[in-house]
Amino acid sequence: MKTRPVAAFPPEVRPVAGRVLLEALVVMGAGIAFALAANLVSPRGLVLTRNYFPAGIRHPVPAVTNVAGSNAPTLSPAQLLAARLREQGFKLIDGAQVQQLFRDPRLAQGTVVFVDARDEEHYREGHIPGASEFDPYRPEKYFPAVMPLCQAAEQIVVYCNGGDCDDSEAAALTLRDVGVATNKLFVYGGGFTEWLTNNLPVETGERNSGKLRNVKP
Repeated sequence: MKTRPVAAFPPEVRPVAGRVLLEALVVMGAGIAFALAANLVSPRGLVLTRNYFPAGIRHPVPAVTNVAGSNAPTLSPAQLLAARLREQGFKLIDGAQVQQLFRDPRLAQGTVVFVDARDEEHYREGHIPGASEFDPYRPEKYFPAVMPLCQAAEQIVVYCNGGDCDDSEAAALTLRDVGVATNKLFVYGGGFTEWLTNNLPVETGERNSGKLRNVKP
């Protein structure tokens, strides 16, 4: 049995097919040229000679994880917070240490500073006396007042409501990113909730308003 030969393009079709192929190549070349030009002028363009995937680099795996079904003990929220802060270079302090710093003469000298990382409404309802207001989600509003205090301080206690509130951690990260030394930043894990539970002094309104409650004679 003989097989039929595959029919070639008729002569009148060949010039059309050639033109289509040529136009496709021209369009493709123009697209590549445009992409290269855009990459060169863009501030976020790729450096074509750079190796973006070098061998041997591994992304770090978080050291603190609770994996369901594993034999590792489940960490409490306080332990998880302490581990996260340790990874960031911060220190977690407890209520007794915070009270000691609150009574430290350096507080009046400005070398110990308290920073309240809650929003304005909660801050004005009550805060640790003398604490500076610093909402980490609106930092530009508070930088002018907070930064000089932080730069002059030796120790900075950052707090929020405590418990599962991570605004104090966010505030510490924000302050660190704008130049506050990491070793000066301490996070009060118990936060303002623990402060209230211990019936410690509370200031309402603005910083140094003089409006105090829970002041023991």
